[in-house]
Amino acid sequence: MTTIVLVSLISSAFMLFLFGAAPSAACNRRPVAIRSAVTLLAGWQSGLALIAMLGRLSGVVDPIAELRWPPVGPLACGVFLDGVSGLVFLLVSFIGLIVCQYSIRYLDGDPRQGDYFRWVAATIGSVSLLVLSGNLLMLVLAWVATSLSLHQLLLHYPGRSGARRAAWKKFAISRAGDIFLVVALLLAFREFATFDLSAIFAAVAPGQVLSAERDSTLAWVSWLVVLGGITKSAQFPLHSWLPETLETPTPVSALMHAGVVNAGGYLIIRLSPLLVHQSSALDLLTVVGTATAAYGGVVMLTQSSVKKALAYSTVAQMGFMMLQCGLGAFSAAMLHLVSHSLYKAYAFLNSGNVLKDERASRVVAELNSARRLRLTQLPLIAAASIVGSCLIAWLMGFDVSSKPGGYALAAIFCLALTMGIWESLKIPRQTIRRTAALAAAGLTVLYISGYLAIDSLVGANVAHFPSDGRPSIAGGVVVIAFFGLAALQVLLRLPAAHRRRDALYVHAINGFYVDAAILRVAGPRLSKR
Repeated sequence: MTTIVLVSLISSAFMLFLFGAAPSAACNRRPVAIRSAVTLLAGWQSGLALIAMLGRLSGVVDPIAELRWPPVGPLACGVFLDGVSGLVFLLVSFIGLIVCQYSIRYLDGDPRQGDYFRWVAATIGSVSLLVLSGNLLMLVLAWVATSLSLHQLLLHYPGRSGARRAAWKKFAISRAGDIFLVVALLLAFREFATFDLSAIFAAVAPGQVLSAERDSTLAWVSWLVVLGGITKSAQFPLHSWLPETLETPTPVSALMHAGVVNAGGYLIIRLSPLLVHQSSALDLLTVVGTATAAYGGVVMLTQSSVKKALAYSTVAQMGFMMLQCGLGAFSAAMLHLVSHSLYKAYAFLNSGNVLKDERASRVVAELNSARRLRLTQLPLIAAASIVGSCLIAWLMGFDVSSKPGGYALAAIFCLALTMGIWESLKIPRQTIRRTAALAAAGLTVLYISGYLAIDSLVGANVAHFPSDGRPSIAGGVVVIAFFGLAALQVLLRLPAAHRRRDALYVHAINGFYVDAAILRVAGPRLSKR
């Protein structure tokens, strides 16, 4: 049964991938046939992914299932299905199906509709192959194929100069990430004489004595993998291409933000058994992720365009996922990856219905009658959030101290609850306050439940970061950064900060001119494309 499932999964992924080899003119002549075939195959793959996941949960499919061809040899390509790859494969397949169904109506009548569906299929297939890869060489090749397929989708409207500029900017950044991964691939092969992931993971498993030479090689591999993940997941300052890719069709934005951009996070989680041997590389990931989350969050709040706000939201969310990986909280990062993907796919596909006149007028009326927030309320709300969260965690048997990065992430969670409840107090209605308190409690229960569910599924397949139960220096940096953001939010609420708030708004709406600086350097070359 396990072999049949694995063959079915890899076959469906390859069939989607091979659509990229179809002639463009032939696809555009028969758009209905192409879109029907791609959507049907995406639905078939989603069904197979669900069957594979249910099979793992019921014990019919092996918890760690592998398939290699040829059976032996360093170049043997293989499928590696465990909790991590099974969950992400199901996620990618489901989002791919939704995007295909949405695109049927969205692209109806487009003269290049067949070519669009050809590259959607190739992109979904490439990401699927990346997720299922049990071989480093296959993983890197699928990584490159994903980028090249997405590049064609970003150029769906080649007459738009903005679309061309964004596509080529992403192309250049992605090629830098490819170089990092190729060098890491070569170093890993030189050290382990194989590309097989299970063999490499076994060689560096806890309890294995690593020689000084192997430890040095692992350090280089870890740094290169982290740099590759940073380029793929739009981390600061390599994020600038993501907010500019909005002239592509909306379903492409949904597929990119909900699926492709998460490949960097998946890479870090998948190769976590290698990365935990080099804590300095993870520290870099923590710092870069924290800076990205802070930057993206601030800029997002100033954007008037719904899609651009969602793009900077993705930048911030990818930063937070990376800092979780940097803290060794790989199960929490996986929960974040799944939740963000589902939310962002929905947000982009529903972006045309965000602004409702009736709803907007009701919110404006509420804010016009809002009372001034008082700083004296914050300590009481913070204490209530901490006590309430600790009580719920205790009742659910959740021990924060035993989790990597637990103290830091718990502090950020309580901080978010505090600021959310405090903001709700400006609407002078008792029902709003009660609803906010109940929502905070419900959110705590939901997050802990989600974490426990994801950890039970993937916890045995990710690295366990060495921890002595005490807060780490990297965790302290993260907490300080987020407390700084909260302090900024509070200070900008003060009447005396009106002039400074306006100045910050002008800088933030322009992305603090980071994008402009990059465009000044690379713009002339990109404009020629």
